[in-house]
Amino acid sequence: MVRITKVHTGGGDAGETSLVDGSRVDKSDARIEIVGTCDEVNALLGLVLMETNRLPDTHSDGGARITVRRVKDVCSAALGRLQSELFDLGAELACPLDQIPEYMQLVDQEDSDRLCEEMDAWNEELEPLESFILPTGSGPIAAMHIARTVTRRLERGMVAIKDEMRPLALQYVNRLSDWIFVLTRWTSARLGEDETLWTPKGKREAGIADMTRKQNANR
Repeated sequence: MVRITKVHTGGGDAGETSLVDGSRVDKSDARIEIVGTCDEVNALLGLVLMETNRLPDTHSDGGARITVRRVKDVCSAALGRLQSELFDLGAELACPLDQIPEYMQLVDQEDSDRLCEEMDAWNEELEPLESFILPTGSGPIAAMHIARTVTRRLERGMVAIKDEMRPLALQYVNRLSDWIFVLTRWTSARLGEDETLWTPKGKREAGIADMTRKQNANR
């Protein structure tokens, strides 16, 4: 178990930090950048959990909103597990490939395949996509879209130094972004939210200026 008794050490005051093996690198180092992005994804999943837990799971008459409770149960279990897996991943990313200690718990093929299994289960309840989805919606949905895009940024950072990464770690992150996307669609469907689809140019409504003038005239 980790035991931390003091957070501030002064060791990073000059813009450097330590990797797991004890080597010192600049805080702008590519490896530190992806460690920070991994932490950012984890924090965003915490935001998703907060937004999900804020959903009212009872009707005004006290009756249970079964679908909302189902969303809360699934998100709590799935995202809680993901946050721990991202800590495992973050520790690995903070270590040079040839210096990963034997005791370190790494994301494995079972973790990666589980993401696909869960995506398939959620997809069974969804209608096929007929267009791209705009990243918008209620609090939980919008937060999931942000988490998804930051996960792709994490992946891009890992690809930039992929020769220094375990291929399985990269596979896991690629699947994770897809996983968040499918969870977003599943959550939206269970909450009864309509997905906002991309409208190609030429089919979009124009005249926002005229709309605004009419609104002002009708005050």
